[in-house]
Amino acid sequence: MSKTALITGATSGFGAAAIRRFAAAGWKVIATGRRGERLQPLVAEFGADVVHAAAFDIRDHAAMDAALAALPAGFRDIDLLVNNAGLAQGTAPAQGAALEDWRTMIDTNITALVTLTHRLLPQLIARRGAIINISSVAGVYPYPGGNAYGGTKAFVSQFSLGLRSDLHGTGVRVTTIEPGMAETEFTLVRTHGDQNASDKLYSGAHPMTAEDIAESIFYVATLPAHLNINRLEIMPTSQSFAGFQVARDPS
Repeated sequence: MSKTALITGATSGFGAAAIRRFAAAGWKVIATGRRGERLQPLVAEFGADVVHAAAFDIRDHAAMDAALAALPAGFRDIDLLVNNAGLAQGTAPAQGAALEDWRTMIDTNITALVTLTHRLLPQLIARRGAIINISSVAGVYPYPGGNAYGGTKAFVSQFSLGLRSDLHGTGVRVTTIEPGMAETEFTLVRTHGDQNASDKLYSGAHPMTAEDIAESIFYVATLPAHLNINRLEIMPTSQSFAGFQVARDPS
């Protein structure tokens, strides 16, 4: 019997790659994202009976409810929620950061994620399903300019552990995937469209790809039902942990 996954942030990067990975494996997939024109090629590629596009801003809770209520009959029984939608905004230190950027990250990475999770918990419990939350190594290892973004991802990781504890005995599996450097539109969004900054970051670094993370998501989702990966931290071989910073008095 075919299973159904709902994957947020499906218009690019990890989300779009995950849609393709699951659809190619025979899953039905609900693809959500703000940019409806980017979802339609996924529907065209696999067919409307395999991929259902639900275009809405994840921060708009009324639009989220409407999209869930409008799901076609063949997509209403959701077995897997992949909370992938998220973003970073700005690279400035906290004292120079734009408060609006912080609010955007909190609204997207935290508030929208918990809202959608809360909406789907009853049926995920009924179907003994799974939740995969996409966090980041930024939620574990701080770095200059990471401030609110790292804080939101630390929330995602801890919220996932809390869900795992609360859902004990229900059969629902909960996993956090925490990627390091991966070349997607992430840095373009973070720098408000600075292509040079994106190119410089990834140049020569052999970063992970969206497909690498999609494969990891699929691996976790398709493990036997009695196995739960609590958290999966992944980095490219070229990336490791930053050293401590030391400020010194002028000599």
